[in-house]
Amino acid sequence: MPADLFPDDDDANPADPDHALIDVLRLNIVPGLGPRTYQLLLERFGSPRAILRATVSQMQEVSNVGPKLAMSLVTHGTVAAAREELARTRAAGVSLYVRDKAGYPGPLSRIPDPPTVIYCKGTLVEADGLAIALVGSRHCTAYGRQQAHRLAGALARTGITVISGLARGIDAEAHKGALEAGGRTIAVCATGLNTIYPPEHVELANSVIQQGCLLTESPMDQTPKSGLFPQRNRIISGLSLGVVLIEAGRSSGALHTARHAMEQNREVFAMPGRVDSDASLGCLDLIRDGATLIRDVDDVLSALGPLFKPIQRTPTETVRKPAELTLSDQERTILNLISAESIPVDEVIRAANIEVSRVLSTLTVLEMKRLVRRLPGGFIVRS
Repeated sequence: MPADLFPDDDDANPADPDHALIDVLRLNIVPGLGPRTYQLLLERFGSPRAILRATVSQMQEVSNVGPKLAMSLVTHGTVAAAREELARTRAAGVSLYVRDKAGYPGPLSRIPDPPTVIYCKGTLVEADGLAIALVGSRHCTAYGRQQAHRLAGALARTGITVISGLARGIDAEAHKGALEAGGRTIAVCATGLNTIYPPEHVELANSVIQQGCLLTESPMDQTPKSGLFPQRNRIISGLSLGVVLIEAGRSSGALHTARHAMEQNREVFAMPGRVDSDASLGCLDLIRDGATLIRDVDDVLSALGPLFKPIQRTPTETVRKPAELTLSDQERTILNLISAESIPVDEVIRAANIEVSRVLSTLTVLEMKRLVRRLPGGFIVRS
């Protein structure tokens, strides 16, 4: 390919601390380059820089890449355009998390088509690995709004981060329920962070930023497009341990999120509604086909298995299984004295510094909840 097709490529100076990020942004701002095609390009060429160095004919050897997209990679993915995008993020106080780099959400890196880069306004913390998505219809009933608000608040009070899509209806109630409970919530947007959609949720978005964050893979000035909403749903499910559907008709976009969750090996839950209500038919179909029926927060947490890796919620509390979040303060304190390595029960009793009878009864409760196991010789281990 003639060198003049890369007129500003030399500006991507390897000595520049932003050079790797600039390469990623050059690809991310190319119209029509979706996550699956990017993944195929990455598998073929090995790195963002190698993709950008490839010729148009080499790019077209990759499945899904036609002449139009190949030329778009050359003409739109320029260093100048990427630097402008980076300047926009910094002006807006937006952080960027690049796949396989520090800060990128671990759960997202394990889905089949993870975003190349995540734009974040607000804060992401390790405890956000304990997250449940609540999604449903934009045209929900009063019952759906009430249940989404109630469940989100209950999840937030246990320490679960509530994830949704900032849409009208169920999504909005999920965010509001978590916020009012004083918990964390994450809104995954289809648009860029310079364009809040729907526009009437600007105030809600600002509240989410204060108690969590807005996330998107879209460039800063991306406006709403219909195809972006199903695409962003894989991020909602990918960030979550499980997805709860609360009121979804058979044509609801929320069903896309449930399908992504199944593909990503996430739990799928559905809250039942009236059997004669069109607003509930999608949820009822999911329950019929094997989704877990849930009524409250205990149903959700008890159905979740062990975490991919333990999460440090506080300096003294490590969570290995979401069901631990339903424990009393005494149960949680004693559980955190027990590790994955077996220790003598007598050592737990000494460390607890409370009556022996209370420690022993608490250990029995933890054993019944399958959070610890007693071993021969007076030892105990965390399950």
